[in-house]
Amino acid sequence: MGSEQELDRRDWIAGLEKGLRVIEAFSDAHPRLTPSTAARRTGITRTAARRYLLTLQHLGYVDGDGTYFWLAPRVLRLGWSYFDSAKAPRAVQPYLQRISIELGGATFFAVLDEDEIVFVARNGTTRIQNLGFVLGARVAANVASPGIALLSCKPPEEVDKWLEGRKFVPYTPSTYTRAEDVRALIDRTRALGYALVEQQLKQDRRGIAVPIRTRGDDVIGAISVSLPIGNETGQQAVARALPLLREAEHALQSLL
Repeated sequence: MGSEQELDRRDWIAGLEKGLRVIEAFSDAHPRLTPSTAARRTGITRTAARRYLLTLQHLGYVDGDGTYFWLAPRVLRLGWSYFDSAKAPRAVQPYLQRISIELGGATFFAVLDEDEIVFVARNGTTRIQNLGFVLGARVAANVASPGIALLSCKPPEEVDKWLEGRKFVPYTPSTYTRAEDVRALIDRTRALGYALVEQQLKQDRRGIAVPIRTRGDDVIGAISVSLPIGNETGQQAVARALPLLREAEHALQSLL
């Protein structure tokens, strides 16, 4: 469900693709890679993986000790170029701030990247900073309200394909781990026009989200607010939050 477009093979630069795959091979579980490990994780030969790692080290994106390689701070430039150049994260910030102040929760703008959402803007008081996510954080789309909101904008057949054979990690005792339950949540969100997701990722937290569209009706992300469940019902939370989220949704559509 990515945004890949057809590309003429004459315009394809295989070396760039492989170099980016090597960068993406680093993860929390694999913070340091040997050429052999990088080769296994990317599907390229060990010799090629070593050359890419050495080139990335020469360019300053990777550090190494002769055996292991690890990402260098310079690699952050790749991600921050998005934050510096993308219009939407800057445009949503005033609305996130207002919603956060009005509701007392952390607010986010997230985009869908294949199986995950990525938080690209956020706002929250100091008191609730530890309840949210840093910029660039990635979360499985099926456990967060912006992810469900964005999936609900896909045609049902695309959602079925996305759900097919998927393994769902139980983050809490309430996390949906069956495809039919996740599909029902997406279908309900599509019918309502907003997502209400409770205790899927964190205990005693609920998220409410709406998709954000451009003037051309392209879905580019979702605004969400994270609130404590407390003594408030889901519908009471929606009654408080949805008017503010809708206001931001309509205002941003005229800007983007």
